[in-house]
Amino acid sequence: MYIVPIAWIYVALMMSVAEATASNGTVLGAVFTFLLYGLLPVGLVLYIMGTPGRKRALHAQQTAERLAYEAKQAEQAGQASGQAPDASSHAPGDSVTPVRKEA
Repeated sequence: MYIVPIAWIYVALMMSVAEATASNGTVLGAVFTFLLYGLLPVGLVLYIMGTPGRKRALHAQQTAERLAYEAKQAEQAGQASGQAPDASSHAPGDSVTPVRKEA
């Protein structure tokens, strides 16, 4: 996948060297040649090619956050309803005993 950008950087580097060593070329011209013909296009292409991977990573992160949020909400709903786990060996019962009239 990265062989084409590496080759293009190599070509741009060779163009820059040729510009710097030419009789009417300058080092400043070589630097701009390398930046404008090499780094800028390759950086743009790699950024565009990496977009699907970034979208997948963002979607996976959002899914994980949503699942964690839903699990936390379910846990809080269970605690709020008063259904705390019973640590004793007795069966759970009403906390208030019923009052009966004597007959």
